[in-house]
Amino acid sequence: MRSALNFRKSSYSPNESACVEVADLPHGAAIRDTQNRSLGHLTFGAAEWRAFLRTLRKGRF
Repeated sequence: MRSALNFRKSSYSPNESACVEVADLPHGAAIRDTQNRSLGHLTFGAAEWRAFLRTLRKGRF
């Protein structure tokens, strides 16, 4: 049985109209668009997620 993901607003989301939500996974993370939750989510492995966050922190997006 699969448990529900606990999504929260990403600290990188600038405002309510452009929100991305993040859920922690045992070995990575899941993200979804707040305004389009019914479309599902994307999952990333731990290495991919770390690389993504590292890129955001450096401002290379």
